[in-house]
Amino acid sequence: MPTITVRNLPEAVHRALRLRAASHGRSTEAEVRTILEASVRPEQRVLMGAALADLGRRAGLTNADVEAIAKMRDTTAAAPLRFE
Repeated sequence: MPTITVRNLPEAVHRALRLRAASHGRSTEAEVRTILEASVRPEQRVLMGAALADLGRRAGLTNADVEAIAKMRDTTAAAPLRFE
């Protein structure tokens, strides 16, 4: 697991981290991990399939619409790129 070092952390910030960690019943290191994870991860991951299905529902698409689109779809293979 990767490790990071934070240099020149002000004493007041370190003290606040220790107090916050104690109030949550965890170590300062665990508190920092929790803060970092919460700040860089979205609250709820967007799943592409779910987002597309929701978009289709909001647009009023039906199964018949999707089937009609599938019938019109060009299924021929694309020509490979040629580098000359």
